[in-house]
Amino acid sequence: MSERKVLNKYYPPDFDPSKIPRMKLPKNRQYTVRLMAPFNMRCKTCGEYIYKGKKFNARKEDVENEDYLGIRIYRFYIKCTRCLQEISFKTDPKNTDYEIEAGATRNFMALKLAEEQAQREEEEEKEEEQNNPMKLLENRTKQSKNEIELLESLEELKDLNRRQRSVDYDSMLLAYDTKLTAREREERMQQLDEEYIKTVKFHSSQKRKVIVEEEIVEDKVEEKKIKVEPDCAGETSVTVTEAKSSELKEPVKKSVPVGNTWNKSIGSLSKNKKLTGLVKINKPSSNTEELKTNNIPSSSLSLLGNYSGSDNSDND
Repeated sequence: MSERKVLNKYYPPDFDPSKIPRMKLPKNRQYTVRLMAPFNMRCKTCGEYIYKGKKFNARKEDVENEDYLGIRIYRFYIKCTRCLQEISFKTDPKNTDYEIEAGATRNFMALKLAEEQAQREEEEEKEEEQNNPMKLLENRTKQSKNEIELLESLEELKDLNRRQRSVDYDSMLLAYDTKLTAREREERMQQLDEEYIKTVKFHSSQKRKVIVEEEIVEDKVEEKKIKVEPDCAGETSVTVTEAKSSELKEPVKKSVPVGNTWNKSIGSLSKNKKLTGLVKINKPSSNTEELKTNNIPSSSLSLLGNYSGSDNSDND
């Protein structure tokens, strides 16, 4: 057993290969090989379907007097799995395919026939365009027309997508949902509105708030002054002067922007010390109050008053 595993055998120096007898084999010998069915086929005897990829122990031989550009062509023999009828097929190097010979029929080859027909039509069109310039021009106009139609259809699809984006599917489902009552629907809408308001952020450069302050303007109270001035003739003249002041103005409301006054109380009256002396009575001076009765022109009533006054004073 160890001799079979060695890589090189020992050949003695007097070895002559011509002395070895040769086996007499047939010229076109068949070999047994393991292969898979290259296409779908149906047995002619029993009608059994043999699908592509099914494994067989096949016999292989060379096809005599046939080749393609020096490439050998091989023939294979298999047996039907149901009736053991022999089926033969050979290679086709020209079309890189296999060709059925006997014992079965190949199933319909739609793909292969379609490819062959498309290839033939393409070759015919190329030949026609080369020989006929008007046909070439016609094909170009058709191609440009097809491109314009494709662009128009693409624009229509884009417009349709824009319309579908504007559709609010949630509101549609709520509107057509018959299970929800009107009250539940209204509550749901209010909840959605509140959630949307929370998501919105209101940006402002400066937060401003208006505070209304009341200010009372104080004016001078109406004053009356009596002045006694001596005339050049020795008589006294009494002059009464009235200082008319404007009425107290109504409270003025101002709008003051909140800046440094944010911490002040809102709506409070201003603390003005002038309000304590809103009404003030002026005390007349002693010089202006004294009236000289002696210089007043005498009359009967005044003399009577003076006389009565003198008597009372004497009695006292």
